[in-house]
Amino acid sequence: MADWKERLGMVYSTNPDFEYNYDEKVEEATLPPSQQDLRVWRDSKGRGGKVVTIVRGFVGTGDDLAELGRMLKRGCGVGGSTKDGEVIIQGDHREHVTSLLLNAGYKCKKV
Repeated sequence: MADWKERLGMVYSTNPDFEYNYDEKVEEATLPPSQQDLRVWRDSKGRGGKVVTIVRGFVGTGDDLAELGRMLKRGCGVGGSTKDGEVIIQGDHREHVTSLLLNAGYKCKKV
């Protein structure tokens, strides 16, 4: 049985055959690199003035996004993270990230 907190807001049913349907998020299948349309951003808002490079527009599973993030972090030699469908690289590495993505077969554009 699922956690009761997932059913908050559900109205009671007197139907004996009623089964609650949980909203399950389905991840999209990962598109091949040639069909991805990625955008590379430079951002510093909400980061205490620190500059980061953000890659947005990836369509695929979380595991594939994490693998892309590892490849970019390793290529730039810096840290970063992957969350909310985007890759965050520490520092302003737009040129290097763009060249890494193009060499890997992705379509990308600096914004």
